Parts: sequence; structure tokens; C-alpha cells
Amino acid sequence: MSILQSEIAVGSEQYEQNREALLAQLAEVRAVQQKSIDKSYAAKPKFDKKGKILPHERVRLLLDADSPFVELCSLVGYNMHDDKDGSEAGGGIIAGIGFVSGVRALVTASNSAIKGGTMSPMGVQKTLRLQKIALEQKLPIVTLTESGGANLNYAAEVFTYGGMTFANQARMSAAGIPQISVVHGNATAGGAYQPGLSDYVIAVRKQTEMLLAGPPLLLAATGEVATAEELGGAEMHTQVSGVAEYLAENDADGIRLAREIFEHLNWKEQTSTLNHNYKEPRFAPEELLGIIPKDPKQPFDMKEIVARIIDDSDFLEFKQEYDALTICGWAKMGGIHIGIITNNGPITPQGAVKAAQFIHLCEQTQRPLLFLHNTTGFMVGTDAEQNGIIKHGSKLIQAVANATVPKISIVIAGSYGAGNYAMCGRSLSPDFIFAWPNSHVAVMGAAQAGKVLRIVAEGKQKASGMEPNPQMLDFLEQSTSMKLEQQSTALFNTAMLHDDGIIDPRDTRKVLIFLLQTIYEAQQRELNPTRFGVSRF
Repeated sequence: MSILQSEIAVGSEQYEQNREALLAQLAEVRAVQQKSIDKSYAAKPKFDKKGKILPHERVRLLLDADSPFVELCSLVGYNMHDDKDGSEAGGGIIAGIGFVSGVRALVTASNSAIKGGTMSPMGVQKTLRLQKIALEQKLPIVTLTESGGANLNYAAEVFTYGGMTFANQARMSAAGIPQISVVHGNATAGGAYQPGLSDYVIAVRKQTEMLLAGPPLLLAATGEVATAEELGGAEMHTQVSGVAEYLAENDADGIRLAREIFEHLNWKEQTSTLNHNYKEPRFAPEELLGIIPKDPKQPFDMKEIVARIIDDSDFLEFKQEYDALTICGWAKMGGIHIGIITNNGPITPQGAVKAAQFIHLCEQTQRPLLFLHNTTGFMVGTDAEQNGIIKHGSKLIQAVANATVPKISIVIAGSYGAGNYAMCGRSLSPDFIFAWPNSHVAVMGAAQAGKVLRIVAEGKQKASGMEPNPQMLDFLEQSTSMKLEQQSTALFNTAMLHDDGIIDPRDTRKVLIFLLQTIYEAQQRELNPTRFGVSRF
């Protein structure tokens, strides 16, 4: 056994300062999330009057009681498009992985309490990400839909990518991924194709309006006069058109039917063969709050993080004496063997070689890889260049990109430049990627970016025979630094879908075990693909 020891002075002044700083960053994220929830619940009187259940409550009713649920991409679109303060973040969708009638599933729900659940451009991108997760992890999908379709203010940004979501639905059905939809209300135009492309459709009496053209558009286009019930009501679709297979009496009944469908899917949980008698870390997860320095320029030892998230704090380090800035080693997480790569600074030529070899070893024995980001990027300078940092760094990125083992990334602190690629950032397609609220992801540090542009601008002024303007150069440096700082934060990156969500550091181990079990189940499950998917007549 190789038990990690801790040098953290829990309760010290520095520890408490670090803890308070991280808690403040977490509180900022939670406050933004709460704004969206509060805005949704503000619509409760309107939903009550119509005899409907709020979207968040629908999700809660669908999920098995007291079962784990990992929410995905909850702050997508923060401060983008129509969102001004976070109250409309989330892309109009509530989504995550949880259990429905004992089945691990991807759950999505239109947040119809905000703008009728219409789809923003980032909502479409979120849907594409969710579909990718469902296909890769072989997760059945249940959608609680009530949406006016695309937000027409951004129709040009939604149209083409929206079509991709429909193509993905068709391909998932053909791949053998069951898709169940409960139509709780309006599903118009493009919104109607989502349930139309599902394998099972549940309509709700006196609530469902599933149609390509509503009464006003129909009158304008053809002159025909018809009611919404005649065009797309629940009884019409279950009794006449055959678009829906099941007729529910209300929201709760529709969710009950969805749960019954899951009971009969013959889709058994595949994780029962895992060893669940694993040991917890030897250090409390609460201590994770005080490890990262309040000043991001201060170094810290990532093995302090590792010790608090792996089974029994047992970590077999690989090439411990060869480059201390890149840390590689083997551990167990929830009883599952994994390889861990993390950083205590920039990635040197030696560190790149070490990590690439480690990836090959994990690939050889099919051990999932966990990347814990804390790097300023690849080492620069004469020594690094002469030792082949471009060559070795490129080979590390090549190893990450081509590894077939499952890959999970957690952005713990900084993740800059090509170091983000080497550590399996979003662009390298990890199975899942989450971030801590204090984390930063950018092409380079904000201060460095400001200085770079200042030096370049000053050089141009001198080359053209001008006397350098200190005031202009100061403004350029400061404005550039401020812009990059704003665009590197955890909130900015999660809004842009650069990760799958921001997590509480104390939940890191629980989230990772859940994700590893999700991946394990996908590896064990055999799908029954068909050429064109389920035909619904």
C-alpha cells in the first residue's frame, strides 16, 4: 500500500483564508443557480391554476426517491442572449443523469416556467451535448417536454443546429437507445418533432398541444379554422393520428406512465458486479475547501487533493522521481481501478513523456483516466525548446486524443493554453468534464496576455518611428488583462459549455464515483441496433 500523507495544517490561519475564499466563489455560483430556480417557482400560481406541475417538480417526481442525480450544464448561456443576471441560464432545459424505476437514465425537462421553455442557441448546444452523453454512455432518455420550440429572436442561430438534434434522435433510436417523451403542454413546430422522433410518446389530456402549425398560423397560411385541440390535442393524437401511444390524465399520471415504461424496458442496472466494499479516504472531504491558496499564484501540492478523493488515500505513484511537476499514479475510486494525471505546475518535456507513457499503460489494461487540472501550460524558454517541448507536448496531446479508455476531467485550479489540451479539456472530448468554482481556463494568464499585447504594440510603435505612448499602452495592457480575466472564470466557461457543470469541491468524490459507475455500465451493456430505428405507424 502507498498511503498518501497530508501536510495541510487544518484550522490554521492560511487554511481558513483559503477555505473562506473558496466558499465565497461557491456561493457566487449557487446564487446564480438559485436565480433561475426562483424565477421558475415564481410561475407556480400560473401552473397551479392550469392544474400543472412545475418543471423542477416534474423531474423530482420522475426520479426514484433518495437516489443520486448529477445535474448537467445547469448554467449554460449565463449572461448570454436574453439572460441578464443568470435567472434565464440553463438553456431552457433541466437535465442530468439519475435513476427512473431503478434504471440509470438521462433525464431532460423543458423549463416551461421561463419563456415557455423556448430554445435558445445555447439550449440547442446543450441538447447536442446531452445527446452525445446519452449515446456514448448508452443511457435511455426520458424527456418531459413543454416548449414553444425555437426562440425566434435567435432563429438563425437555432435552425441548423436544431436539425442536428433531430438527426441525433433518429440515430439514437437506430443505435438501440430508448427515448420516452411526456408532452406536458405546448409542442409546436420544431418542438413537435422532438416527441415525434421519440420511441414512446405520452400525451396529457386537455394539456398536450402537439402540432406543426397552431390555429393562427394555420389560418394565415391556408385559411382553415381549427382549434388547438383538433389540431394537436391528447385525445386526437392517441385515438386518431396515433402520434402518441399513451393518454395520461394529468402531469403526475404522465410521469407515472413514463416510470412504468422504464419498468418494462428490460434495461437492467449493470453495476451489481462492482465491489462496493471500498474504503473511504483517510481525510475528510470538507478539508478540500482549505487546500487551494486564496492567491492563485501560490503553488500547492495536488496530492493533497488526490488523498481526499481516492479509496483509502492509497496512491501508487508512477515515476515519482522523474519530473515532480507532472504527477501520475494508480488508485481506486469506488472500487474501480483508475489512472490519475495531475499537475503541480507547467508541463515540462519530461513531464509530457512521463504522462504519455502512463496513458499507454492505462490503455494497455483498460483503466479509465482521471485528469485533475492545475497547470499554467507547457513550459517555455530556451531549455524547454531545446529539449523538444513541441515534440513531446504534441505526442502527449496525441496520446490523450487517441486513448480509447474512458476519460474524466475535473478542472481543479488553472488550466491554461495547450496544457488544457494535454489534460483532456473539452476540445479533447472527455466523457465528462466538471469544474470547481475557483477554476480558470484560458489561452494564457490574464496578466501575461496584457503584457504580451503591450510589448507587441510598443514594438510596432517603435518600428514605425513613433514615440511609445505610455498611457495608451497602459490602457491596452489593463483592458486586455481585465477582459481575459473575465473570460477565464468558472462561470464564463460553464456558460459557454466548456464543461458539464460546476461542482462543490466536497462533492468531487461522489460525483466521480457516480460517473465511473455510469461509464462502467455503458461498457458492460450491449445494445440492439436497427438500421433505421423504431418505426412508429
